[in-house]
Amino acid sequence: MTQPPVAVSCGEPAGVGPEIIVKARAALGRALPFFAIGDPRHFAPLGMALAIIDDPQEAPEVAAGTLPLLRHDFAGPARPGSPAAGHAQAVVDVIARGVDLVNDGSAAALCTAPIHKKALKDGAGFAFPGHTEYLAALAGVSRVVMMLACDALRVVPVTIHVPLADVPGALTPDLLADTLRLTHAAMIRDFATPAPRIAVAGLNPHAGEGGAMGNEEIALITPVLQGLRAEGMAISGPHSADTMFHASARAGYDVAVAMYHDQALIPIKTLDFAGGVNVTLGLPFIRTSPDHGTALDIAGQGRADPTSMIAALSMARDMAATRAGR
Repeated sequence: MTQPPVAVSCGEPAGVGPEIIVKARAALGRALPFFAIGDPRHFAPLGMALAIIDDPQEAPEVAAGTLPLLRHDFAGPARPGSPAAGHAQAVVDVIARGVDLVNDGSAAALCTAPIHKKALKDGAGFAFPGHTEYLAALAGVSRVVMMLACDALRVVPVTIHVPLADVPGALTPDLLADTLRLTHAAMIRDFATPAPRIAVAGLNPHAGEGGAMGNEEIALITPVLQGLRAEGMAISGPHSADTMFHASARAGYDVAVAMYHDQALIPIKTLDFAGGVNVTLGLPFIRTSPDHGTALDIAGQGRADPTSMIAALSMARDMAATRAGR
């Protein structure tokens, strides 16, 4: 059976989302079937013909130089660089529509273009910190994990959008154990790695250096890792984070788990700034996203780089095929 196409939510229409979707279609043609969900008025100025489809099954048959678009009307045209409050609810609704299409089997996966969180909060009372938490609520799951992935590295932060001063308090044994279990399961199910090797960073410099630079490694991280090793997981660490991400170190693991946001994101953005992909683990469906924001400052100028969107689409397709056993 042929895999269904990937659904792509339009994201904030005043940002670079529509542009990188069109550029991804131009680069991929029909080699990777996908369709966008959004308002034709937000895509028409971008120079690619549109094929308005009524059913995702039509997307693979659309000509290579044309964007398959599942129509979702907004309040009006978009003004590049200036999010409109009247568009906020439609942005949220497009995400939910994409989830419905994946859940009913019409789409193989959901790839989300960037949203502008403040615009959604101001215009639609959006009560979630971001895409990830909203998708978890739609799926009815209590905990999900953010993975950043590129060819050179897969890395998962245990705590995400938490002020650095609050990280030690936010880091709990249950959170760490759940993150590691979700990561382990996803590596098997979605990345075709039957026995994943997980490297775990410490929180403190030199992984605490035996307690001289902090006690979290001894009191919290090591006991969790020991417990999971007893369950059969191949977990190493806690490692000093400054020695984990050079080439020979990366060869020794399949995924790294870091304790906080920048500890995870600095290495991947250094290794592949343009090609990183944000993947949400722990959902019952596949979701990927470009690893960048709405870039309002360059919206409408034709300067947006589609590399991360192309990588996100490719990863969504590959994960869907792996999960389906193809």
